[in-house]
Amino acid sequence: MGSSNLELIFDSVGHFGRYQIFLYFICAFQNISCGIHYLASVFLSVSPQHTCRPPGNVSQVLFQDLSTWQLEDIWTQFSVGREDHILVKLQDGEIWELTSCQRFRRDDQSSLDYEYSGQKSSFPCLDGYIYDRSKWLSTVVTQWDLVCNREWFGRLIQPTFMFGVLLGAVIFGYLSDRAGRRVVLWATSTGVFLFGIAAAFTFDYYSFIVARFLLAISGSGYLVVAFVYVTEFVGMKSRTWASIHLHSFFAFGTMVVALTGYFVRTWWIYQIVLSSVTGPFILCCWMLPETPFWLISGGKYEEAQKVIDTMAKWNRTRSCKLSELLSLDHDGSAGNKPSQVEKHTLSELFYDWSIGTRTLILWLIWFTGCLGFYTFSLNSVHLGGSEYLNLFLMGVVEIPAYVFVCLGMDRVGRRNILIFSLLSSAVTNGVIMVIPKDYHFWLVVATMAGKFFIGAAFGLIYLYTAELYPTIVRSLAVGSGSTVGRVGSIVAPLCIYLSSIWIFMPQLLVGTLALVSGVLTFFLPETLRRPLTTTWEETEKESSSGKLLSTTSNTVLENITVENSEDSSLNK
Repeated sequence: MGSSNLELIFDSVGHFGRYQIFLYFICAFQNISCGIHYLASVFLSVSPQHTCRPPGNVSQVLFQDLSTWQLEDIWTQFSVGREDHILVKLQDGEIWELTSCQRFRRDDQSSLDYEYSGQKSSFPCLDGYIYDRSKWLSTVVTQWDLVCNREWFGRLIQPTFMFGVLLGAVIFGYLSDRAGRRVVLWATSTGVFLFGIAAAFTFDYYSFIVARFLLAISGSGYLVVAFVYVTEFVGMKSRTWASIHLHSFFAFGTMVVALTGYFVRTWWIYQIVLSSVTGPFILCCWMLPETPFWLISGGKYEEAQKVIDTMAKWNRTRSCKLSELLSLDHDGSAGNKPSQVEKHTLSELFYDWSIGTRTLILWLIWFTGCLGFYTFSLNSVHLGGSEYLNLFLMGVVEIPAYVFVCLGMDRVGRRNILIFSLLSSAVTNGVIMVIPKDYHFWLVVATMAGKFFIGAAFGLIYLYTAELYPTIVRSLAVGSGSTVGRVGSIVAPLCIYLSSIWIFMPQLLVGTLALVSGVLTFFLPETLRRPLTTTWEETEKESSSGKLLSTTSNTVLENITVENSEDSSLNK
């Protein structure tokens, strides 16, 4: 029941006809929702300027040379700094100095002078905080006071979400092979909707984190299975473009986050609006059929024949008979039990010194790609200017990056495109570090360039990894690489916080890793027009020979899909 025989189905019913286009855009639309939730925390966890709340009613406020009767009028002048404080006089006559995380009561209350050298007593912010609500009416930070000694709770929102992404890919990748692609698509998309709405109505920080964690598991599971689902319905001639451009819909999700953040400034309403994007898919997902590949692998030939007949009817082409194509009767006389796939261990990716080095280099590239991808996106809101426009542009620039990959990889080679993208990303990170902070426009342009190149590298590494390994461990290689990549996505939000040590620390880290990865990629072989290998012996022979044969990238996707979907994910 070889994959080459199965591919003949598409020669008959069409590689990317109306039926496949219909299914493709239904699944791709839900990718937008996943892209939304992956970056929703950019505005959910905004930490606005704040100061300790005074222990009583305020009668007068003084900040440097500005005097007023309301604390809310101070925010246009106030900046978070060690020496900055707000001076307030309470109705009972007490004078307090308010800072971001502490408050001081002056012992001498005879004069309201901003500068004071007398005795004062320190008190914690037991009465809560007053926040600058000029941009956001509320965020999860202001909702549960995730500032000062509770600031690290806010910083864990995105890393815990990404850890859920890691678990979801493993859990639902496994379940999709057992229960089927369609069931998992239903379950995960429903989970994305329900847990997304639930996060908006959580009653405390911990329930919010749990809801977001379950949302991440569902969203990640959907992305994994949706990629397999699409590649199993699209013929070889269109498979590369179709699979890579699933990323583009994820990028649309980034743009939706930026637009929603601009118009909706209350976090729970913002969360509901973003979660509602899943609604249309929930209404349409019942129309999704099971893939013929999965049905055939489970011996369900009659059901697979019905799907193929429907595909042919929509595409207005001639159907084909599985009994003739696979030399099987409809009643399964040749056996309904699918062939057993031999399991391989991670140690086989270190078959010898050369292969082990190859694996480590690829893992570094996966890690760098994910780390850079999310670092550029998350850090865009700190570039100055409009944070909403900055994030929107980070989504826009991804789309031409994937077009660049599709056009370039079959002309100049996978390795050359990957090297160019990684080294260019390293250079742009260096450029960002020398641009003065006040030059917002050029900072955004350089960051967009960095996101373009790192996005191109990330879009290509999946296919390149698959082509570098023989059939017996191809899915294992891709699965392990994507897992390492998700570790990079967990580290990315923590990397952003390093800017408190030095403002350009994130760029230094990503740029250094991109430079090292780009240089090490020179030691990897080119795979353009080289045949796919089945065994380690063939891999060694091809690596040492300069022989070029005509094998397209679509064949790789075909092989991965048929072999094992559990590890073959294209997850962000």
